[in-house]
Amino acid sequence: MTGEQVNPIPNILTLIRLIAGIVMFILLAGSVGGIPFLEVTSDRLYPLQRWGVYIFVIAALTDLFDGVLARKLHAESHWGAILDPIADKILVCGTILGLFCINTGNPLFALPAAFILFREFAVSALREAAAAQHVKVPVSFLGKIKTTVQLVALGVLLFAESWTAFNLPPSSYSDLVFTVGYLLIWIAALISVWTGFAYFAAARKDL
Repeated sequence: MTGEQVNPIPNILTLIRLIAGIVMFILLAGSVGGIPFLEVTSDRLYPLQRWGVYIFVIAALTDLFDGVLARKLHAESHWGAILDPIADKILVCGTILGLFCINTGNPLFALPAAFILFREFAVSALREAAAAQHVKVPVSFLGKIKTTVQLVALGVLLFAESWTAFNLPPSSYSDLVFTVGYLLIWIAALISVWTGFAYFAAARKDL
């Protein structure tokens, strides 16, 4: 209802996720010398990378709680509906770009990451075109699952790439974490592509 006051906590969590996605990427890029005028020494590299992981975890948790709180507090709002997918995309895309910065060059990450990025750009363009014609493209349940799987996959890979930053010795466990991460990122990519096609198919009927 226009002018109705809603509880701001869910939107605050969404804003935290949006800002955290940007800060997390800056930290990861900075850990490999991507910040101008910041000299990355050995005593700065690992702390920057660790804080990037910490902030990712905090941001990912807000994705879980803001939606739950919005429903429980009956605090759904137009701003929340706008900011939530933007915050999700910034966090996902920022993490992918951050992983490209710190990745050791394993090509297994490139293809599924590209699928995820291309899908996000395509669906964003679809929603913009649909909005111009007053057509809504609501987020599906599988679309919400997609975001969760993406964040879990990226979190596992981020931790695997930051293994030594946490002063953990190389072991078979690190190899296992990498394997699980690559498996999850491929699952996330397939779900992303599937939901992308589903959105275009559904919007085609109304456009």
